[in-house]
Amino acid sequence: MVPTETTPRYDTTRILTVPNILSFIRLAGIPVFLWFLLGPKADVLAILVLVIAGITDFFDGYLARTWKQVSRVGQVLDPIADRLYILAIILGLAMRDVLPWALVVVLIARDVMLATLIPSLRARGYASLPVHFLGKIATFCLLYAFPFVLLGEQVITGAQIFGALGWAVVLWGTFFYWWAGILYMYQGVWFIRRTPVFRPANN
Repeated sequence: MVPTETTPRYDTTRILTVPNILSFIRLAGIPVFLWFLLGPKADVLAILVLVIAGITDFFDGYLARTWKQVSRVGQVLDPIADRLYILAIILGLAMRDVLPWALVVVLIARDVMLATLIPSLRARGYASLPVHFLGKIATFCLLYAFPFVLLGEQVITGAQIFGALGWAVVLWGTFFYWWAGILYMYQGVWFIRRTPVFRPANN
């Protein structure tokens, strides 16, 4: 399928919008999550941070669309926050021996693959690629599955059920994550081949 959207659409160029502030709050929660997870190993509080991050993730997108505050900064911030949360979660859980390092390598390799497109896309004026629905599904699966995996490690009623459910969604999320990554690669190469390099006019 050939991509049909060549440039993201923005409603505003402002940085300090309510959706962007929620994205900044979500980003600020990453070190807090890692500290709870790896410092005092307060897993319940770490999961609470992820829940708050998930709520702000929903509302920043919803408010941006509803209040016509979709911005260039927001279009870049949102996927960066998602990637950083996934990175923080998988590295933190691997350091706790909850996740195998092989899974960490598989997930990071996908983002490294996409990162190879960034210089060529930036040279053509693209800050980011249009978000694909499959990418949203993959990110949703991973961000909401890992807390269940962590719950599965607790000495609580239903821990095994939480763990099994979490791992099932992690496997599906990993599959969708790579599938979306391949689609993004195709989309990025399509844009690169059809868009000339931006060259500022000489004064």
